[in-house]
Amino acid sequence: NLNSVLEEHNLKAIEEDSIIYIIEKPKYQNFGNTTVLDEISVNSGNYLGSTTENSNSYTTGSMNTATKLDLSIRETPQSVVVITKQQMEDFNYNSFEDIGNNTAGLRASKFDTDRVYINARGFEINYYQLDGIPTSRFLTLEDLSIYDRVEIVKGANGLMTGAGNPAASINLVRKHANSKEFTGNITLQGGSWDTYRGDIDVNTPLNQDGSVRARLVTSYGEKDSYKDFYSKDSKTLYGVVDADISDNTRVSIGASYLKQESKGSTWGGVPTYFSDGTLTNFSPEDSFVPKWAYADKEEKSAFLNLEHYFENEIKIQANYSYYNTSEKNNQAYYINATNLSRITGLGATMSSWKSRSEDVDNTLDLYASIPFELGNRNHEIITGIMYQKREINNFSYDRLTNIDISNNSVYSWNANITEPIYDSETRSGKTTNEQKAAYVVGRFSLLDDLTLITGGRLTNYESDDKFNKYSYKNKEVFIPYAGLVYNIDENHSVYTSYTDIFQPQDNKDKSGKKLDPREGNNYEVGVKGEYFNKKLNTGLTLFRVQQDNVPTLAGVDPITGDSYYTAEKGSKTEGIEFDLNGEILDNWNVGFGISYYEMK
Repeated sequence: NLNSVLEEHNLKAIEEDSIIYIIEKPKYQNFGNTTVLDEISVNSGNYLGSTTENSNSYTTGSMNTATKLDLSIRETPQSVVVITKQQMEDFNYNSFEDIGNNTAGLRASKFDTDRVYINARGFEINYYQLDGIPTSRFLTLEDLSIYDRVEIVKGANGLMTGAGNPAASINLVRKHANSKEFTGNITLQGGSWDTYRGDIDVNTPLNQDGSVRARLVTSYGEKDSYKDFYSKDSKTLYGVVDADISDNTRVSIGASYLKQESKGSTWGGVPTYFSDGTLTNFSPEDSFVPKWAYADKEEKSAFLNLEHYFENEIKIQANYSYYNTSEKNNQAYYINATNLSRITGLGATMSSWKSRSEDVDNTLDLYASIPFELGNRNHEIITGIMYQKREINNFSYDRLTNIDISNNSVYSWNANITEPIYDSETRSGKTTNEQKAAYVVGRFSLLDDLTLITGGRLTNYESDDKFNKYSYKNKEVFIPYAGLVYNIDENHSVYTSYTDIFQPQDNKDKSGKKLDPREGNNYEVGVKGEYFNKKLNTGLTLFRVQQDNVPTLAGVDPITGDSYYTAEKGSKTEGIEFDLNGEILDNWNVGFGISYYEMK
């Protein structure tokens, strides 16, 4: 028959709607009655792989952010969602703020023009991943033009990130040079408030057979704002080389550079009350800043990935990641508006600060994927080790002169304020954080329709604050993980999962000592569905989070101005989430979600 002939060439035929598709036969592992494609993406025809580019889909066929196992969304025993390249293009998502504002269960909180924090389930997300490699940096600088997709695991994910933050973990998966032919595109955008942006994306083979390929992505954008005096420019450059060293070995090496420059940036808000106690009524575009205020951010990253398959389907992978971010700020803010006159608009006072910071992450992750057969069933174990070192350096400038706005009314604001004189730069912080970890996770086919996913991570944390001469260690912290998935029928499954929460924190008590790490538990139960040849995914989740050592603001030191906290016990969060993403009809995609939770 046809498949017998094609088998000799590692091909197979699939019939769909009376049409026969001939595709490359991928390496695979069987789990019960389910086949999971491993590493080969087929985004043509009716089948989705892990790569979302050119799939025209709002979902993906495979993801591994939760456990490093290549699982479909339905097979993952947690609430997960993937923002595909098609969604980014359709809705013009360019930044993390766009993701936070358009994903159910997430929320982007913007304190002023340049500070954006993403929250989930009532908690701030402060652990991110780049291609599955954890980083504790706030990645709100990221330009989404260099990424294929954004994978989001809601709830604690300490198994992969090293800290069980109860909010969520966000994994940005970079684009790669997957095409063996020359491809490219140019995108130009324009909008209100003098907003302009251009993107160039080029993929090309570097040798005749296309076994070595390169990709270059660059973008430039500039915009003014509805807010007075504010503007921002951004630049992005990304390059990657992918090489198939052999049929079983692939190497990827790449680097990126991002820079954002903001002028007229704000720090904090506008006055809320006049001196007579009446509310102010400023409009959204009102901004009381000097023209010299700025907030500049710069990011440099590099990575190296090596992947090799053995003849027995065992895979080993080595990943190295370098991530360097720096920030420069020169900001002005109100320190006292209690004397602000409703009649004249005078009476408030301002201050300013200037600083520079640099944050460097170096991470090495080594792991092996080991499929095996036991009891006439196929299973898989992933085991690995990780080392991460993060160095944080902070610098400040002592102010020698003050800002004078005594004759500057909020009704006729003059942004040409004389910039204060600052002393030379001095160090204000130097901290080194180290994490050493070993992890193991397995997928076990217990019955034809019942799968157990379980594992754990053993981690040593060390933090050395050289500036304040304070250090602490958390040794042999074990974070367990367990999940069960039961297939009700071809389209539906139910699941439950459990994991621990362990999150070191930088908040300090009144004596200056860091609070003990947050600890607790994360529980989930839910039902998931796949429809229309797995092109549409749905998920309904109930979750519960219990925590101790949750920081609560207790006061402000009158001498240093630093806030101090107490650690509260018995925090509990419960909620429900629903997600629906994918294709409902030919050329019709839907992305819908809703989330509700209560915190006590």
